[in-house]
Amino acid sequence: MNWRAFGETFVTLFVITDPLGNAPVFLTITRKMRPAERQRAAIRAVIAAGALIVGFAMFGELILRYLHVSIGSLSIAGGLLLLLVALEMLRGTDFPTGDSEDVALVPLATPLVAGPGAIATSMVLWRTYPSAGGHASVVIAILAAVACVGLALLVAERVTRTINPGILSFLTRVFGLLLSAIAVQLVVDGVRSLV
Repeated sequence: MNWRAFGETFVTLFVITDPLGNAPVFLTITRKMRPAERQRAAIRAVIAAGALIVGFAMFGELILRYLHVSIGSLSIAGGLLLLLVALEMLRGTDFPTGDSEDVALVPLATPLVAGPGAIATSMVLWRTYPSAGGHASVVIAILAAVACVGLALLVAERVTRTINPGILSFLTRVFGLLLSAIAVQLVVDGVRSLV
């Protein structure tokens, strides 16, 4: 176990995945779901995000090189996808909760939790610590950071039972505005990296 690799990966991904910041967005996206459905959505989102980040850490460089896609392009695509979600939040549009579209996967798992920043960071840290112990530490740290996101989402689900629907609707608009700013920043960062 490489404790330096673990600490660097965990702290960096904890900040990027932003458990406390994603919890309100999770609540607004799943506000029409029953509590049990919301809990299942949180668990599915965390499992999918963890698998995605670990997968990109291990094989992301090969995949992106094969597809001739840069990290900057990935950042722009993630930003545009988040912007669509933010616009729906600002308009108060209900998110799909049927079987045909699973909000736990998009937009929760990606790009909110496993966004371009988390994916790029995991790829860089995987390359930074090339030993077997380093790789194992990076994977364990990724799973620990994503587990913190899951814990924040599950706690948020319990808190939402006491929130007035009118307040939740108001918060949806506020967080939609903040999310749109994050989305634009992802696009700006992607453009900067390509120029």
